Amino acid sequence: MSATPDAVRTSRSPAAGIRGRWLPVGLADAKITGGFWSPRQQRNGDSAIPSGQEQLEKAGNLQNLRLAAGIGEGEAIGPVFADSDVYKWLEAAAWEYGRNPSEELLQRQRDLTAIVAAAQREDGYLDSVVQLRYGDDGRYKQLVWSHEHYCAGHLIQAAVAQVRCTGDRELLEVAIKLADHLVATFGDGKTVDVDGHPVIEMALVELYRETGTAAYLDLARWFVDARGHGIIKNHGHEPAYFSDRVPVREATTVEGHSVRAVYLAAGATDVAVETGDTELLEALKRQFAHMWSTKTYVTGGLGARWEGEAFGDEYELPSDRAYAETCAAIGGIQWAWRMLLATGEASYADAIERMLYNGFLAGVSLAGTEYFYVNALQLRGGAHADNGRSPAHGRRGWFDCACCPPNIMRTLASLDGYLASTSDGAIQIHQYAAGTLTVGDVTLTVDTAYPWDGAVGITASGPIAIELRIPAWAEGATVNGKPVDAAGYARVDAAAGDVIELKLPMATRVVGADPRVDAVRGCVALERGPLVYAVEQADQQANVDGLHLLPQASVAASHDDQLLDGVTVLRTRGRAGTGHRDAVWPFATDSADGVGDEVDVVAVPYYAWANREIGAMRVWLPRA
Repeated sequence: MSATPDAVRTSRSPAAGIRGRWLPVGLADAKITGGFWSPRQQRNGDSAIPSGQEQLEKAGNLQNLRLAAGIGEGEAIGPVFADSDVYKWLEAAAWEYGRNPSEELLQRQRDLTAIVAAAQREDGYLDSVVQLRYGDDGRYKQLVWSHEHYCAGHLIQAAVAQVRCTGDRELLEVAIKLADHLVATFGDGKTVDVDGHPVIEMALVELYRETGTAAYLDLARWFVDARGHGIIKNHGHEPAYFSDRVPVREATTVEGHSVRAVYLAAGATDVAVETGDTELLEALKRQFAHMWSTKTYVTGGLGARWEGEAFGDEYELPSDRAYAETCAAIGGIQWAWRMLLATGEASYADAIERMLYNGFLAGVSLAGTEYFYVNALQLRGGAHADNGRSPAHGRRGWFDCACCPPNIMRTLASLDGYLASTSDGAIQIHQYAAGTLTVGDVTLTVDTAYPWDGAVGITASGPIAIELRIPAWAEGATVNGKPVDAAGYARVDAAAGDVIELKLPMATRVVGADPRVDAVRGCVALERGPLVYAVEQADQQANVDGLHLLPQASVAASHDDQLLDGVTVLRTRGRAGTGHRDAVWPFATDSADGVGDEVDVVAVPYYAWANREIGAMRVWLPRA
């Protein structure tokens, strides 16, 4: 059974709310057709998604579902949340089909959906690993760690994506049956418990948006409000790790496991928007602002600690020990997108841009099939990889905990849906990519080489009001030759055939950190446009570990089509470090850095590092 094409077309968006300030332009009406992102999406669709299904087969995730469906014999394999990676893959496949329809991809989804449906219990419960290892008596007994709601959330998100992009309803029916089971099981007067890993909140709200069933929104709100009242503490666990120490409405910042925290915040934002809860939305504004100003890396990376994959304290942002999990950047993008639609504040679009081009994109290789779980901002020369997620390994094809690869796949496949929004007959363009945007019977054609070039040309097929985001870094930007303010939106009323010319200055920037960021005090980083740059050993004359930048050296930019898939390179001057003069003991009364001869310094975009040999890398460098 399939939905009508028009119904699918109008809601083809990862977050299809209709009560925010702005409404998203879905994949049917926002299409990336060239430029920076198009080849990355193509590699994702042609290589990453097919190979991802193969990896899920090898790892046993798919076999778990077959066993739960009664197909074959054996025991559950892998972590208790193994189903979630299958569902993220299904979501990626759905968005990819919506972006670039393929009968082969559609059949892959249908075949896997049939297995998922067969694995579901009659009452709606579904979690293959719990079913196989613990049986019906083991349901929800270890919800802090079992991830049963987490897996359910990703199934629901996959089902919503599938019906919106293909019209197929089979997975949606599975999701509805599972959601009805959750509604019957959890809440006041029922089981009072929360999952250790949020995501069900976002998913239930999206299912409410798709079906109109208010009970799903009510349960999502209950899950949000249930946190911070001692549930997880009563299980004998430290509540901060699970974002359960303080009620969401009272929290002033994010804390604990970074992915859990931003997924919860994104779901709470959905709840606030759909219920008109201004108090909750204001609390989330405060939390995002505090995170962005005190707990976010210059790359947009989130999560300072390997211990607990967690946010640290204010300004605790070590470069070499940065965890900055790829999934956290994705969750940060999801949260910022919902805040943007809810408020119309350009700062959230700026945050998405920083996370997208840096914290997120560094997590996948140029080929599109190797991944970073952890995204450090510094790697020392000769570093030994003592952990399966260490950047010293380089990017890897898969992980034992494989949350990041399919998360990257679904983000790239749905990226078109994060470009633009509409309100009152106007269109807001938040991210600049070559392609087309359609509102009603008006189509905008966007021509740009962004982020390498700051020129964006937009041709309108009919009359429309266009609001163009001017990034906070773009002082001196112009629209049709007239100056416009940075850190906001510039409005243009276009007629049919008009060409709007936006020019964003692409001067290089040498940025410093707040002195409270002790790890990089006295250091600087290089930026150009939305990109943060890194100094990688492959490009240097001198040892990166001892490199210093000259304070007054100019920074020149030039594009190299042959390097790293084509990048703009930054060149400046520095001094080679000679090390401390006492090689026996590194600490002395006079501990000034030893610096040697002047050398050329070459910087490449941070996202592109580790696509050659693995060697020393730094985002922050000390001044000579």
